[in-house]
Amino acid sequence: MPLNVLIIPDKFKGTLTAGEAAGTMARGWRKARPEDSLELMPLGDGGDGFGEVMSQLIGASARQVETVDAAHRPCRARWWWAPRTRTAVIESAAVIGLAMLPPKKFHPYDLDSFGLGAVLGAASRLGARRCIVGIGGSATNDGGFGLARALGWEFLDRNGAPLTKWTAIPALAAFRQPRRRRWFEDLVVAVDVANPLLGARGATRIYGPQKGLRPQDFAVAEKCLGRLARVIERELGRDLARVPGAGAAGGLGFGLLAFAGARLKQGFELFSRHADLERRLRWAELVLTGEGAIDGSTLMGKGVGRVAQRCQALGIPCVGLAGMVEVGGAKKRIFSQVHALTGLTGMKQAQTKAGFWLERLAEKAGRGWSGHERARRARKD
Repeated sequence: MPLNVLIIPDKFKGTLTAGEAAGTMARGWRKARPEDSLELMPLGDGGDGFGEVMSQLIGASARQVETVDAAHRPCRARWWWAPRTRTAVIESAAVIGLAMLPPKKFHPYDLDSFGLGAVLGAASRLGARRCIVGIGGSATNDGGFGLARALGWEFLDRNGAPLTKWTAIPALAAFRQPRRRRWFEDLVVAVDVANPLLGARGATRIYGPQKGLRPQDFAVAEKCLGRLARVIERELGRDLARVPGAGAAGGLGFGLLAFAGARLKQGFELFSRHADLERRLRWAELVLTGEGAIDGSTLMGKGVGRVAQRCQALGIPCVGLAGMVEVGGAKKRIFSQVHALTGLTGMKQAQTKAGFWLERLAEKAGRGWSGHERARRARKD
């Protein structure tokens, strides 16, 4: 009995984009079950690949602008423009992303978000009224300090001397605001986490290690971001450090709130609305999703976890495919099945030939989808 299958993966970070993953999973599934009807919907919740996914949903075309990456090396960054709605889409990972840098060459102390300012400026000059920025996947931990400088903010020590590196923030005494504080009528920032800026669940301790911060660096980084937050609260009268998502992308969520008048929104909710996900789920009788790793973070607000949870609530079987699976027990049960590339091959092969093995994993999952599991779900009122 043929099924309606919605294929909605996120990226397999460092190997496959969400679009490539969706196409690969579809090819493998069709080999096992050619009679099924497939609909492909690449997922983007604010991180790497967000720009491509969101631009397709709103009908935006790619543009380029000269800027610098997180290490201040010259680069050309892509962004997307939808003239009919005067909407710009910006992906921070395409400008100051960790994946753009050679592994372990730069310490986060030497990286900042300055290059993102040129992209916001390009969108504003073209006449964008609304700007959607996905901030996941950044290499930075500067609280948006570099971005603020690019937008015209000046940070001064007690002697009135300018501060140009975020590691000098403990000396911050005052700042000068630019004449222009708002760049768009609506600046929406897509975040995929709800962490605050500071503390045990903040930007530095939770996400700093994946950017290269070591435990011995935490105190310095926390001191910098803490001082920035206190001065902003004192001068602007706004305690932004506690806002859920302020700690996203090394505090870039905080920076966009403080220095660009943004509002933060869960990336999955933004994607879901533009993709009309609820309608697509009503059509689906089986959902196939996946990402590089299905682990504890999958269920902490990430898109794949949100898809699985929504399927569970609606009674739709949901199969998760990943490079590796590191969840068990109750957490794993939000999926009907989970399969890992590392169940077919070694980790190195899974990373270097991800498309090859993902296609075979999808085929294996399709062949193993038994008759009793194909039963139509009972639709909920």
